[in-house]
Amino acid sequence: MDKGKRISGEAREKLAARLKKEYDSGASIRAIAEVHGRSYGFVHRMLTEAGATLRGRGGATRQ
Repeated sequence: MDKGKRISGEAREKLAARLKKEYDSGASIRAIAEVHGRSYGFVHRMLTEAGATLRGRGGATRQ
């Protein structure tokens, strides 16, 4: 995929599914964006379109 190239139709759906699979496997949005040469916002939007349940931010949690 060319960096910054507009993606639509079936190719967009396939990419969204691929990004969702990577995210569900534990990769961060930033890591996915870097690997694919896309922006954080693009990956976030694609994950949302794919129906991914986005994780909260990291760090210590209170019990």
